Amino acid sequence: MNSDEAFMKKALQQAEKAAALGEVPIGCVIVCGDRVVARGFNQRNTKKTTLAHAELIAIDKASKKLGDWRLEGCTMYVTLEPCQMCSGALVQSRIDRVVIGAMNPKAGCGGSVLNILEMPQWNHQVQVETGVLEPECQEILKRFFRDLRRRNKKEKEEQRQRLERPSDLSALSE
Repeated sequence: MNSDEAFMKKALQQAEKAAALGEVPIGCVIVCGDRVVARGFNQRNTKKTTLAHAELIAIDKASKKLGDWRLEGCTMYVTLEPCQMCSGALVQSRIDRVVIGAMNPKAGCGGSVLNILEMPQWNHQVQVETGVLEPECQEILKRFFRDLRRRNKKEKEEQRQRLERPSDLSALSE
């Protein structure tokens, strides 16, 4: 296993934390040199804010730990391709490199829908590497959404059954 795979496994551990909270399982770690300086996982529902993406949480932690908003010399490992907001934050943070597990063809801005990270018009470009532990990164997302669909289907069925049952009040009035 190479170092990219080892660090992506750490990002997958963060994604598992998100899944345990019922959050979309996206996780990331930021590495400087050969050590993890920050971790993040998706917490939008838990924190009730659009801004609680794994990447933004990790960028904030790394900046505080390193004492600078510039994350030059750092690499982010993220299980799902960053959205436009997170891609913009990565460019702004001056992070050197982003290693992506699974691509996001519906909302990804690291090469799928757009590639904000490597736009030559910006004053900084982020080197992008894709496909590291891709099957594992895809599987955690597939499992989460499969389970979510099952839960939603079960809840709808239970609700339908409750509505079809005669209420206790109607039995009393007879």
